Amino acid sequence: MKWVVLLRGVNVNGVTVRSAALSACLQEAGFTGVRSVLASGNVVLEADDAHSAQDVRSRVEAALRSAFGYEAWVVVLTPQRLAEVAAAYPFARDDEHVHPYVTFTSDPGRLAALAAEHLEDDAENHVENHADDDAEAVVLAGDVLYWRCPKGASTDTPFARRAGAARWKPFVTTRNLRTVGKLLAVAGGA
Repeated sequence: MKWVVLLRGVNVNGVTVRSAALSACLQEAGFTGVRSVLASGNVVLEADDAHSAQDVRSRVEAALRSAFGYEAWVVVLTPQRLAEVAAAYPFARDDEHVHPYVTFTSDPGRLAALAAEHLEDDAENHVENHADDDAEAVVLAGDVLYWRCPKGASTDTPFARRAGAARWKPFVTTRNLRTVGKLLAVAGGA
């Protein structure tokens, strides 16, 4: 069975994991068909002996911790689930003024808490979450959060600063919708 693995916190803050080393590590951990995508912590792999996303997650995190010596956290999805997530993106996909993102989680309860905290702060500060202009917008949809922000501001918006806090690090990771499309092309879920 194919799985899509999204690594959190690699190739930033001194944690460097090269694609070839990542692939070798995961092959040594018993996964097959390992393909890294875009050298930024995206992997498609096969695990015939895995019974769940949690099983794949545990094995991948243990392998990464052992091989690279960092506190590894990953999110694991099936290609089918990734395709559903991409298809449900609620904002315009071709707006040249904004970046389309999806925030994934290994713990939907934590993602809901992050979204609620963000939306509460917006309400207190009288910030409206517009879906029809170039402003930042956030929509929680179960186990993912759709986020769109002005180009050039993906680290400076209120949601970006909040989601980047250390307390969310083990649970969330964000990908551009174009990266999601490339993962689907490799995984055969597009």
